[in-house]
Amino acid sequence: MNLLDLQTKEERQKALLEIIKPFKERAAKHDEEASFPFENFQELKNARYTALTVPQKYGGAGISLSELLSLQQLIAEADGSTALAVGWHMGITKHLGENNVWDEATYRRFAENVVKTGALINNAASEPATGSPTRGGKPETTATLTADGWVLNGRKTFTTLAPVLDYIVVSAFIKDQDKVANFLVRRGLPGVQVEETWDSIAMRGTGSHDLILENVPINKDDLVENLTPGKKPAAGWLLHIPACYLGIARAAQRHALDFATSYSPNSVEGTISDLPNVKQKLGDIELALMESTYFLQAVAQEWDSATDDTRNQMKPTLGAVKLSVVNKALEAVDLAMRVAGARSLSRKNPLQRYYRDVRAGLHNPPMDDMTIMQLADKSIKENE
Repeated sequence: MNLLDLQTKEERQKALLEIIKPFKERAAKHDEEASFPFENFQELKNARYTALTVPQKYGGAGISLSELLSLQQLIAEADGSTALAVGWHMGITKHLGENNVWDEATYRRFAENVVKTGALINNAASEPATGSPTRGGKPETTATLTADGWVLNGRKTFTTLAPVLDYIVVSAFIKDQDKVANFLVRRGLPGVQVEETWDSIAMRGTGSHDLILENVPINKDDLVENLTPGKKPAAGWLLHIPACYLGIARAAQRHALDFATSYSPNSVEGTISDLPNVKQKLGDIELALMESTYFLQAVAQEWDSATDDTRNQMKPTLGAVKLSVVNKALEAVDLAMRVAGARSLSRKNPLQRYYRDVRAGLHNPPMDDMTIMQLADKSIKENE
């Protein structure tokens, strides 16, 4: 199945549902072993899923943000780790193609490789000393200009997709120019290593290991973006994050519903789904996820139709979506576990995995405290 051959989002959703069926079956094994789901990514590549956000002029489908979030949610319902990991590639590819961030020839070569081979990309920005790059810390990874190009040295943490990345966008400090820039690093270059450090209890299948750069030689034109200090622009593509956690919460909801409508202890007539206290929890779950779905999709559709000027004003709104959806997803999974009771803590029960995975959303950007400050500033400004 080649998703690029399909003409409508409905056709792509239906086809994707078939492609990802094995993901759900594999998820428990990869979580238990903290192993990387190579099979999932090969199947996504074979189906050309990774090319859907490449602009049409480069051979991709150029799908909307709204459709991307719907597809990502479906993947997350099957396997949260796979969804979060591939979401970074999908969002970055979309962002670069729509905003002409790189030199056109560089992006074209990258995009054509994605379409042809399913090549994967992600950013490598976090470092042990600086923490989250959204906090504004200066990278300790360095780039030194030589007669032949640049030489990179440093260590990056949380490099999601590390086992299969073909392209890595590395942020580095240029000492003699006192500035920070992004550099495009290709897998296989001398000095590029992955150290398998990922030991999180959540999202165990994302392969978010450390990236080590030791005297890595790259070309002069591999400096693909100069980074301006200060506030970062609004990034609609980061909504792939709440879409992922909403998908995980939907999976938890389905499990709770299946359990409640089938479990019939001899102390009740019918199933526990008939009990008012259980119905209350199931209703609260549906309300939380219904609100999240509408909020997420409404803002994504607004982004799709907005001008650049309008998009630049949407940063507080985008942050609000992430904060709201992730926290409601946490609430929904917690309620699903209350429906299932002590069984939810069994290692064989997927609810304990959903609970651990959805908790990771609090640590994906933007952070809740930063979003609240932005919303406060927004309301103060509008009241002036």
